[in-house]
Amino acid sequence: QVQLVESGGGLVQAGGSLRLSCAASGSTFGIYDMRWYRQAPGKQRELVAAITGAGTTNYADSVKGRFTISRDSAKNTVYLQMNSLKPEDTAVYYCNADKRVGTVYNYWGQGTQVTVSS
Repeated sequence: QVQLVESGGGLVQAGGSLRLSCAASGSTFGIYDMRWYRQAPGKQRELVAAITGAGTTNYADSVKGRFTISRDSAKNTVYLQMNSLKPEDTAVYYCNADKRVGTVYNYWGQGTQVTVSS
């Protein structure tokens, strides 16, 4: 069992920055890909950024060039640095992780609210 806890959300002005963190705990051995999703009210949940165990990253077109995903494997933590924030970035941001120990397991955090004001 893995627990994911997001932190770092809050209220920020347009053009500002936030750094989200997601700390994994529990039986963390075998975690490989980690991701950030977001969901705005009335919208579908969308993949924002992903990072593999090897460090390969992918981003949604809407955040490319503004957001950076990174990880600290020793701390079992993934980060999302969000710069040049826009009101349309307002959403609940969720951490997601895959774990493989013979078979694949997937875990979600509870989410952290990011609100970007005009």
